[in-house]
Amino acid sequence: MEESSIEESVASVLEEAKELQEAVSGHISKTSSDEQPLRQRALRLDSRIHSLRSSLDSLLSNKLIPHSLADKLDEDLQRARCIIVDGDASSLLPGHAQGSFLRMFLGPINVRASRKDVQLKVKEEYNSYRDRTALLFLLFPAILLILRSWIWAGCLPAFPVQIYQAWLLFLYTGLALRENILRVNGSDIRPWWIYHHYCAMVMALVSLTWEIKGQPDCAKKQRGVQLFLQWAMMQGVAMLLQNRYQRQRLYTRIALGKAKRMDVVWGETAGVDGQLWLLCPILFILQGFEAYVGLLLLKTTFVGVVAEWQVIFCGVLLVLMAVGNFANTVQTLMVKSRFKAKMRRSKSKQRLD
Repeated sequence: MEESSIEESVASVLEEAKELQEAVSGHISKTSSDEQPLRQRALRLDSRIHSLRSSLDSLLSNKLIPHSLADKLDEDLQRARCIIVDGDASSLLPGHAQGSFLRMFLGPINVRASRKDVQLKVKEEYNSYRDRTALLFLLFPAILLILRSWIWAGCLPAFPVQIYQAWLLFLYTGLALRENILRVNGSDIRPWWIYHHYCAMVMALVSLTWEIKGQPDCAKKQRGVQLFLQWAMMQGVAMLLQNRYQRQRLYTRIALGKAKRMDVVWGETAGVDGQLWLLCPILFILQGFEAYVGLLLLKTTFVGVVAEWQVIFCGVLLVLMAVGNFANTVQTLMVKSRFKAKMRRSKSKQRLD
């Protein structure tokens, strides 16, 4: 290629790049101007749905409208809101503000996806992460307890336990980051469960500085660690059950327009009646066992077996998390009970009609 020819080609490429940049800038500007009326329309419609719900509640409280009609209208309003917040129009509505946790790890980066398919990929990755970690949550402490009995003569070495605690820190940090991003993108995950993972992160970080005591009286000194590993195994079983059963129920609710595609299941939720009888006892046993482990850690400090501030700190955190989990589980069951009573009223009214 001659010198003059290559100069012309380079000049042509440069000019074409400038034209492409101008065309793309014009397209973005046009898209933004076209989007503004749609954004205002979406905000007006969302405000109207909230206003109609308030009016419906007022009419119902003053007994100016039958319960059956109120239930039907409320369900229709719920479906209308699901259509808005669960489709492409959701990007036009204001989302949850990014909390300090996300800013601390990621800086002032906007993590809200503008397209619904991208948001759903975030949720799929979160579910995949939970599936992987649930199995590890069960296997990791089980392996430690088996090795303790068969190889380590009933006394856990410090290093494997610290590896497990470091993995817990990684696990809970990953869950908290993903749940914050899900919340920004429209998920209904309850704030308590994110705060619960903050507490678990802090506890895992503090436990890394906790000196694991050995002989003499190893079994007595490591009683709290042993119980915590047993509780973690039960937690792994509960997570596997939730992942299998509750997610199927959530997909059904999404298909009926009673839940959003970005919604997720976690420890506070319960499925249909059969799942309720299976999961709720497990959840309550876990919460009671969690509180018991916390109190046992506090007891070992007070009687002088292990007098370290890390033990007191972890014991208090375990008790607080158990109480918070119990309160949120009961609250969810009460909401579910009211919803079922409402459905029974609606069905009985249909039979009478």
